[in-house]
Amino acid sequence: MKNIVKKYGDGFPAVNDVSIDVADGEFVILVGPSGCGKSTLLRMIVGLEDITSGDMVIGGKRVNDLAPRDRNLAMVFQNYALYPHLTVYENIAFPLRLAKVDDATVDAKVREASKTLELDEHLDRKPGNLSGGQRQRVAMGRAIVRDADAFLFDEPLSNLDAKLRGQMRTEIARLQKRLGITTVYVTHDQTEAMTLGDRVAVLKRGVLQQLATPRELYEKPVNLFVAGFIGSPPMNFLPATVEGPTVTLPFGTVQLPEERARMVADAVERLGVSGPLIAGIRPEHFEDASVLDTERGGSTFRAQVDVVEWLGNQAYAYLPFEAPDEVTEQLAQLERDLDGESLRTQVVVSLDASSGVTAGDEAEIWIDTSSMHLFDPASGANLTVG
Repeated sequence: MKNIVKKYGDGFPAVNDVSIDVADGEFVILVGPSGCGKSTLLRMIVGLEDITSGDMVIGGKRVNDLAPRDRNLAMVFQNYALYPHLTVYENIAFPLRLAKVDDATVDAKVREASKTLELDEHLDRKPGNLSGGQRQRVAMGRAIVRDADAFLFDEPLSNLDAKLRGQMRTEIARLQKRLGITTVYVTHDQTEAMTLGDRVAVLKRGVLQQLATPRELYEKPVNLFVAGFIGSPPMNFLPATVEGPTVTLPFGTVQLPEERARMVADAVERLGVSGPLIAGIRPEHFEDASVLDTERGGSTFRAQVDVVEWLGNQAYAYLPFEAPDEVTEQLAQLERDLDGESLRTQVVVSLDASSGVTAGDEAEIWIDTSSMHLFDPASGANLTVG
């Protein structure tokens, strides 16, 4: 995808200057909240949407003007798009029948696909008698038999319940690795994005925010939007005043490691940032200081615990705080961009299951300052990413 733009009649850019190079055999995820342009981009790849400007190149060939049937791509839709009057066998065979493939080849390909997807015992059944997961596997079988150049998935698991989604995620990952076929997969579920993709493209309002491996997105988000979108529970955002290595948070002061402090100072000077910053800390980068059995880096502070949720293997403590208006306004805008993901003025702290902290306690909390991010409130840029 080279500088892809999609504008509708009113001039609104649903996709705005997106460039992504998907390698042969790579599994790339397009992720973002509703309306970010991810499905529109997928439909432009397959040819179901016209491209306003830019080049769509598949296998070294520009395909902007090619009809979908001439692009040799296999698409799996959210609603499965199966023919209710045909058996599972004939649904899988349908693209081969359309291409007038001989019966012996059709039979061999259908049975190979059904074996791969564990559909052998369902070949004579109709889609209406299958579960959601089985229907999704039939749709995938129809894509497999085509010998397509790439698979395109448009939110294929959103109609399934949570348990089945987990199973199908694993099946899709195994299938893609076994077949080694180039795959572009659209989802709004960041768990799917993090567990499935070789690389993940995060989109916001038609603009590509970051394209990176799941680990890099998680550990080095380039801006507030990516940091808030990736991770569950989401990253905590707090007002922060920085002077050298000292960061003043609503709960007190903590010390940044030298290298991180230097990186922030350089970025502040380079970008001309002024005023308070926004600190971003993931829940797992806190701990109840009393359960740490060895001396570790980082800092500690004392804070009032509002609520504790004990989950067996871990607990989450909630620490309320006050934030200035400019920070709450920025977080409110970020909530809207993230489809309402709550970023209220409270810190979510992940605690070891052995922690004895309870609601109402004033606890001593340890924070891993080497994992703290600092953002420019005006631009959203991450000042701790080189």
